[in-house]
Amino acid sequence: MKKISLTLTTAALTLAAGTVSANCDPGEVVAKFSHVTGGTTHPKVVAANSLAERVNAEMNGKMCVEVYPNSTLFGDSKELEALLLGDVQLLAPSLSKFGSYTEKYGVFDLPFIFKDMDAAIRFTNSDNGKALLTEMDEYAGFVGLGYWMSGMKYFSANKTLNVPSDAEGLKFRVQTSDVAKQMISAMGASPQAMAFSEVYGALQTGVVDGQENTWSNIYTKKFFEVQESVTETNHQLLAYLFMTSSDFLKSLDKDTREQFMQIADEVTQAANLNVKAAEATNRANILKAGGTIIELTPAQRQEWVDTMKPVWKQFEKDIGKDLIDAAAGA
Repeated sequence: MKKISLTLTTAALTLAAGTVSANCDPGEVVAKFSHVTGGTTHPKVVAANSLAERVNAEMNGKMCVEVYPNSTLFGDSKELEALLLGDVQLLAPSLSKFGSYTEKYGVFDLPFIFKDMDAAIRFTNSDNGKALLTEMDEYAGFVGLGYWMSGMKYFSANKTLNVPSDAEGLKFRVQTSDVAKQMISAMGASPQAMAFSEVYGALQTGVVDGQENTWSNIYTKKFFEVQESVTETNHQLLAYLFMTSSDFLKSLDKDTREQFMQIADEVTQAANLNVKAAEATNRANILKAGGTIIELTPAQRQEWVDTMKPVWKQFEKDIGKDLIDAAAGA
C-alpha cells in the first residue's frame, strides 16, 4: 500500500484526538515523528513531510513514518524523554535544547558566529559539524541524523528596537540555552525560558515583551500580530537536530538502517538548500499581512555586533576555542 505523510487540519485534530496515521502496514517498522511546528510552509514541516513521503514510498513494506506536527503528540518539554522511552522515534528539536547534555552545541547559539546561512551549512557539513552529531550518543543515547536549517533569527518586541539599548528592561522569551540567556542579558534585558507553544500567548498577554526567531516561525505562529515590529538583526542561527535514539537505530536490520540513513541525508541536504527561499517568502508574507520590519543601518548593526560578541569569550572554555574558530571561519 502506498502511503503519504499528513499535515493535520483543525478538523483532523478534532477527529483524531491529536494523532495522525500514515496507514502503516502490519509488519512495517513504525517511526513516529513528533515536532512542535504548525502550518504548511515552515522548513521543518516541509522537511518532515518530505522524509515521510520518501520513506513511505521507497521503503514500503519495511518502514513507515508517521508525522505528528504542532505538538499534537508531545510538546517540546516532553519529547526528549519520549524518545528515550520509545514512545516516539524521530524528533527535530532546536539545537538550543541540548545544553544539559553537551555544551558544545552552544556554538550554534553564539550571536553573529555565522556570516549567513551558507556559512552555517558549510560548518555542519565539515568534519567538526559531523562529529557533533554523535556527541550525545554515549552519554544520553541520542544520535543526530542531520542538521535542519530554519534560518537566521531576528528580534521582535512590543517597542521598536534599533540598537541593543532599546531592549533595556524588557523581558525576552528564549530557549533553554545559557548562551541565549547571556546574549539577552548583554542587551540589558531579562531572558525568560519557555516552551515554543507558549510564546504567542505570552507575547499577547505581556508575560514577555519580545522574542527572537526566524521569519518562518514569526509568520507561521503569528508572532508579528502581537509585536510592534521585527528588527532584521540576522544575529543568530536557528537550526534543528534531526535525531533519533541509538536504540532505535540498533533495532533496524542493516539494510533497513542503511536505506533509511541514505534517505535521511538526502532529505536534509535538499531541505537546507530550500530554506533561503522559504525564509524570503515568509518575510514577504509578514509584510503582506501588515507586520512591520525594521531594517538596520550598517552603524546600527555594528552596535549589535559589538554588544553581543563578548558572549563568545564567556563560553569559550565550555564550547572549545577550536570549535568556535572553526564555526566562525566557515
